[in-house]
Amino acid sequence: MKTQALIFFGPPGAGKGTQAQAVAVEFRIPHISTGDMLRDAARKGTALGLAAKARMDCGELVCDEVVSGIAAERIAQPDCEDGFILDGFPRTLGQAQFLDDLLSEQGRGQPLVIYLRVDSEVLAKRLGARRTCPICGRIYNMCFNPPSRDEVCDVEGASLVRRADDHEEAIRQRLTAYHAMTQPLVDYYRERGLLFDVDGDRRAEEVARDVIELISEHDRLPVQSGN
Repeated sequence: MKTQALIFFGPPGAGKGTQAQAVAVEFRIPHISTGDMLRDAARKGTALGLAAKARMDCGELVCDEVVSGIAAERIAQPDCEDGFILDGFPRTLGQAQFLDDLLSEQGRGQPLVIYLRVDSEVLAKRLGARRTCPICGRIYNMCFNPPSRDEVCDVEGASLVRRADDHEEAIRQRLTAYHAMTQPLVDYYRERGLLFDVDGDRRAEEVARDVIELISEHDRLPVQSGN
């Protein structure tokens, strides 16, 4: 059988991107985020990519059929042969069921779902202190993971920026919306014994250690040497 898909769930600020990157390096598999996937498909000008771009340009949500089709195209690429991490997909039960069918067809078996659990008050504090490099996309947190120089990226030397939606009122609205949208998916995977909770309210290195250990115990991904 081919390697399972790994799915990362967690509210905004839980550290999904950070943990997915750590796992991607550890197991040498691609980290596929929904946003990057849609933008790449649009840039390549595929039929599904153009359909997604048309909806995004109008400020509309991309429908399940288009998102699922783009996900299938991305998963079919050679770098996913030995496994992959999905961050931001699936977002609906329809997408989850599509993914189940796709993985079954490919002989990959059922996905392994990691849910990063963090208290809402901690999330609000994290998001309010979050900064991003406009060049390389590296994410910092001024409270927990600050750059060496204040408000300057360690890699690019560029001034860090704060997302427009990283303000208190917008943050709380995003958290409420996320929980309402994601709870059915959490229930869907938990009831099938595929979802594993991980305490995300710790240092990123500690969380990564536990996530990698959990994957090694429950999945077939071999730890690569020489990282």
